[in-house]
Amino acid sequence: MSAIPRTRPSRQGQQQQWPKLAELAGQIKNGERSAVEVVEACIERAEAAEDYHGILKLEITAARERAEQIDQLVADGETEGVLLGVPFLAKDNFLTNGQAETTAASHMLETFTAPYQATAIEKLEAAGAIMLGKTNLDEFAHGSSTENSAFGSTKNPYDPQRVPGGSSGGSAAAVALNIVPFALGTDTGGSIRLPASFCGTVGYKPTYGLVSRFGVIAMASSTDVIGPLTRSSHDAGFVLDVLAGRDGRDSTTIAREETYHIGEPAELSGLRVGVIKEHMGEHVGRGMRSATWEKIKALERAGARVEEVELPHDSVALAIYYIIAPAEISSNLARYDGIKYGYYTSSADSLEETYLQSRGEGFGDEPIRRMLTGTFVLSSGYQEAYYKKAQKVRTLLRGDYETVFGTYDVLAGPMSPTTAFKLGEKGDPVAMYQSDDLAISANLAGIPSISLPAGEIDGLPFGLQLQAPAGRDKRLLDIAAAVEGVI
Repeated sequence: MSAIPRTRPSRQGQQQQWPKLAELAGQIKNGERSAVEVVEACIERAEAAEDYHGILKLEITAARERAEQIDQLVADGETEGVLLGVPFLAKDNFLTNGQAETTAASHMLETFTAPYQATAIEKLEAAGAIMLGKTNLDEFAHGSSTENSAFGSTKNPYDPQRVPGGSSGGSAAAVALNIVPFALGTDTGGSIRLPASFCGTVGYKPTYGLVSRFGVIAMASSTDVIGPLTRSSHDAGFVLDVLAGRDGRDSTTIAREETYHIGEPAELSGLRVGVIKEHMGEHVGRGMRSATWEKIKALERAGARVEEVELPHDSVALAIYYIIAPAEISSNLARYDGIKYGYYTSSADSLEETYLQSRGEGFGDEPIRRMLTGTFVLSSGYQEAYYKKAQKVRTLLRGDYETVFGTYDVLAGPMSPTTAFKLGEKGDPVAMYQSDDLAISANLAGIPSISLPAGEIDGLPFGLQLQAPAGRDKRLLDIAAAVEGVI
């Protein structure tokens, strides 16, 4: 059997990379590599990268046992499962029954063990994948840097003094460090794609409802989406093919296409590419604008028809998101009251004090800030002025996208206004919120979006964002594969 070289984290995460997922699973199926060997390599890499704090807990015993079972199945000639023996990590807001605690990186759930399993985890394990553990995130996925984690920040693999992005920063860092071939994240307002951009990986946000959210701790239910962080768009499509489809336990799920595997990349010649004018303004760093234009010109040289397009209501997307999302957060977090489950105080003298102290002590500053904002915009006298008006503008934004997609196949632009910023640099919450400025519109509109590694600016990676119409995930992945070949 061929050995997997020992690796250690490097500044640019350029140690020995995993093969594509289909190839790795094929090697395990035909006996070139054993599942045990692959899992041990992942554990070794995880332990070597411990200082980056991307992983909250490794499930070493369970992963080893599952790997041994898979090797026995292979020995017996039973090689079903497209991800047979492939290890992965899951963001710690996915419920995992009988395995690691699901903490959402919060003291509120620090000792919580889930009574059931997320559909996404079930599907991956049914396909033969092996869950290695849980990754770090901003508390309850509230943030853009992982600095809001109750258990400490994750560090960027390119520069440990910088953030990996958030809230799926632990998953992005783990993939960038080649600890695992892929990881799961959630994207409510850019939380898969922003860390992908900051860490130099692929981050995919599917169409809203394409992947079941059952068993995932809710943030803002109308924009939450589950997706993979991978090394390539091919791998993103491979994972999406396992995850996508209706789930009777999630009424928001939609029908899937026949397949999301990428066969041949799309033809770039004649492709109609719209560059979002609002994503190339002065609020985007000059270096980011010029680097993005350079990549877009490469598409033009490959035969794409590139034109600038306008999304008139995109300029207020950040504002309406931070009305709608906190409103839904305040509702979703109401269940953590110190009574049913999660953290509770033992010093309260009354039921009211139990609520106040449990929530005050269990939640960090950012969840409290968002709950207060959400309760305010839903309160009597303000719901009409803020929440309902934001929903109306959201509808207008969706209309902007529908109009533009009547002419263009895909929209392009930078994934973030900047590259990864330094730990502690954005103490002002509003400045932190602005990190997601270019990602949020796709969530509000429910359309698929992908961040592709597009190179480096001053030694730090940046991503090129591509967006497509709702339900055109296969088409977007095919285009992304072609774009990867020229940028």
